[in-house]
Amino acid sequence: MPWKWIAIVLIALSVGLGSGYRLASRQPETATSVSAGGCEPMFYRHPMNPAITSKTPAKDEMGMDYIPVYPPGCPGAAAEASGPPGTVVIDPTVVQTIGVRTAKVVRRDFSHPIHTVGRVSYDEDLLARLHPKTEGWIEKLYVSDTGAFVARDAMLLSLYSPQLVASEQEYLLALKSLRLLKDSPFKDISRGARQLVKSARERLELLDVPEHQILELERSGRIMKSLHIHSPFDGYVVHIGVREGQYVTPQTELYLIADLSKVWVYADIYEYELPWVRVGDPAEITLTAVPGRVFHGQVVYVYPYADPKTRTIKVRLEFDNPDLTLKPELFANATLHTRPKTGVLAISSEAVVRTGLRDHVFVVKGPGRFEPRIVELGVPADGWVEVLAGLSEGEEVVVSSQFLIDSESRLQEALSKFTEPARQKMEKMPGMKGMDGMQHGGSHD
Repeated sequence: MPWKWIAIVLIALSVGLGSGYRLASRQPETATSVSAGGCEPMFYRHPMNPAITSKTPAKDEMGMDYIPVYPPGCPGAAAEASGPPGTVVIDPTVVQTIGVRTAKVVRRDFSHPIHTVGRVSYDEDLLARLHPKTEGWIEKLYVSDTGAFVARDAMLLSLYSPQLVASEQEYLLALKSLRLLKDSPFKDISRGARQLVKSARERLELLDVPEHQILELERSGRIMKSLHIHSPFDGYVVHIGVREGQYVTPQTELYLIADLSKVWVYADIYEYELPWVRVGDPAEITLTAVPGRVFHGQVVYVYPYADPKTRTIKVRLEFDNPDLTLKPELFANATLHTRPKTGVLAISSEAVVRTGLRDHVFVVKGPGRFEPRIVELGVPADGWVEVLAGLSEGEEVVVSSQFLIDSESRLQEALSKFTEPARQKMEKMPGMKGMDGMQHGGSHD
């Protein structure tokens, strides 16, 4: 019967179509296995996490294909296997897309003016702290105002001292003995009298009795109970430590006098700037209090220690101040003109990838091939940095997008460390060569 055969054919077609659909539905939606030069991949790794692998082609959660990993010696493994660990090979088209720029290692002259803030202070070599050499009482202050100008040898105060009176009496007795014994026929006696006068005079001088008082004592023969204190140079009274009638000892500071014809400026520099600074370097300052004027001086001292809190080093500058424009305790903007370095091997500071433990750069080894290189760096200056070791003149380094390359380099190095034990183990196992793949670490079915 014809209808019977027609029904049998329709049933067979239905069964065949259903079986075909089931087989098709079991095929993976990912790309098929990729061979390279006749070599099958050992396995496939996650594009972002090399610890996750799959023995079959797969996609990650973002839809990116897993990367095939080939056995050593295959064309697909050549790019990763050659070069030191971390060497990166990128398609030249991708290199252009991510904006990789390079620059050569060159020799150039370095100059590095240092800009900092300073504080004007007294020249400590031109400060005088006056103390009495004996105990006594202040009789009169001839200069009683701080800030007053005093000329050299100007009288500042008079001091009554019992020790001074005793020393003057001793000197007058020595002079009297010399007058009586200087013509003695006995040379020892006359020589002794002269020695006694000399000793008595020296004791007066040790008490800072001025020369004019000693001469007046010799001329008049009368005891002067007051000791006069004089200014040692032209300067300004910064501090007065006593008042009339006050009892003083050698520990008492009577006056602090400053010669302001020269001043010091203290400035702080950072640790990385220290190699540039030398004594004798020219310096200049400007002050808000004196607009439009630049003062020129030099570095006279670099302190041998750093501030433990700010990690800065103090530098002392010296400036002439004939018109007294530079006043102590004013703030100043300072510039140190350091000595230039010539013929320095240098790279752009943009090329350096700093990890905290070391500095490295990526050296161009060919189209799309970048080799990480540890470098030892010196002083920086104006966007450049000195190279002490690790590079040679003429080599080419990456100066932009190197952080993307650095990420890939770390990924390649981590993958190499991860896959090497598995590869060695596979090579030692008989019958493992030629297998389609092997599962490692995390799985992805």
